[in-house]
Amino acid sequence: MSFARYPSLADRVALVTGGGTGIGAAIVAAFTENDARVAFVDIQDAASQALAERLNSAKHRPRFLHCDITDIAALRAAIATIRSEIGPVGVLINNAANDDRHVVDEVTPEYWDKAHNVNLRHQFFAAQAVRPHMRELGGGSIVNFSSIAWMFGGADFVAYSTAKAGVIGLTNSLARAFGPDDIRVNAIAPGGVVTERQLRLWYTEEQADAMAQRQLIRRRLLPDEIARAALFLAADDSRMITKQCLVVDAGLR
Repeated sequence: MSFARYPSLADRVALVTGGGTGIGAAIVAAFTENDARVAFVDIQDAASQALAERLNSAKHRPRFLHCDITDIAALRAAIATIRSEIGPVGVLINNAANDDRHVVDEVTPEYWDKAHNVNLRHQFFAAQAVRPHMRELGGGSIVNFSSIAWMFGGADFVAYSTAKAGVIGLTNSLARAFGPDDIRVNAIAPGGVVTERQLRLWYTEEQADAMAQRQLIRRRLLPDEIARAALFLAADDSRMITKQCLVVDAGLR
């Protein structure tokens, strides 16, 4: 099976947060294969370095920078490094997240703040930091990551679900604020994506298959499907699309 390529992404600087594994790694690979100049940040050094090495033969080898996105000063510094060493960021993929499970009665204020820091706060500050880059370029595309969890209600990850609902409010507000600069801001809400981490922490193989059977399209939803949606929203092909949330869930909701 062959999929679309996007010439407008060639040589464009794309920043992916949480790009070392899972959906983020699929996004890094997809943009690299479309000849973008990809930079990605993560705290998982070994996996991230292995990903960069695997993509070494591409036109532009992706650049990995170690960064904890909950440390806003470090995130800003990483973006400044990308600007000076690679160029102004034309595409921002705010992917980094952590869908940790919890019992409602055990949530503390500290846990709540930590969940929002890793799932929501950094998306705003990354967008704020790259806005001058995109103004310099005459426009750009920001893709924030939400989740269908907030749409159906995630009883065992309320903090995560709430943060992912907040991503939609953030997306709508930034789209209006950044529109005059020809900067588009959209969101992707993935469904039950089967990643190595999900299989390690939350699902058995049998549960992953059962979830696929609850979808309207009854096969596993994999990270590459989400990456292809991100490519479209980043490319000039979607240049008149902003303030939207694209659900990619195979009909699970």
